[in-house]
Amino acid sequence: MIVSLKKLKKVVKILKQQGKKIVFTNGCFDIIHKGHIVLLKKAKKLGDILIVGLNTDSSIKRIKGKDRPVNPQNVRAEILDSIKYVDYVVLFDEDTPYKLISELKPDIVVKGKDYKLKEVVGWGIVPKVVRVDLVEGFSTTGLIKKIKNMK
Repeated sequence: MIVSLKKLKKVVKILKQQGKKIVFTNGCFDIIHKGHIVLLKKAKKLGDILIVGLNTDSSIKRIKGKDRPVNPQNVRAEILDSIKYVDYVVLFDEDTPYKLISELKPDIVVKGKDYKLKEVVGWGIVPKVVRVDLVEGFSTTGLIKKIKNMK
């Protein structure tokens, strides 16, 4: 379900009262690939509810450059929402998910092992940060380069 932060805060409060373990991850998810799916699957296994914080188009442009994203935020959100491991998708316009994590207070934040533990936004805020192995050979930037080289 694609939701606003305001609505999600209310939902998370109820879910926590029910004893549900809330897991959070975030990213651009510009061109979904196997690495994304593996991360989402592993994240979901760590708890009951998986929330994905999705960078807006404007935040991706600031972070990755004017040629990104390839897919607009509404398309990326719909794709994520269709993945069975994902329970909630929430967009954020900041460069990092610090505000989201601070307000939602998930039990676990999950990122790929390309991040050092202390670099993970949420470290020191949430009870647990889990870094998962990356899938070798899969990255959105790598896919974009491969496609450009096909021309």
